[in-house]
Amino acid sequence: MPPKVRKIPMRQCMGCNEHKPKAELLRVVRSPEGDISLDTTGRKSGRGAYICRDVKCLRRARKSRRLDHNLECTIPEEVYDRMEEELESYADEPN
Repeated sequence: MPPKVRKIPMRQCMGCNEHKPKAELLRVVRSPEGDISLDTTGRKSGRGAYICRDVKCLRRARKSRRLDHNLECTIPEEVYDRMEEELESYADEPN
């Protein structure tokens, strides 16, 4: 019997609309308390949406308000600014 092939979960980026493996994307989460943050572990509780690990995708999602729609809330500009800074610092780190 051949070994079992594991299915790779795919998610859609809210910025570029591309479907990619879940591990390649970054999760934006709205916690039950209503806080919006980046979830680098993918394990925080709450409603999630995915974006590429690229600031351009976050900016595109911000302009089109796709994260607001997907997370079912209005995201303040300060939160987007903080997420951009976090994403830029995350991209600067070596893997």
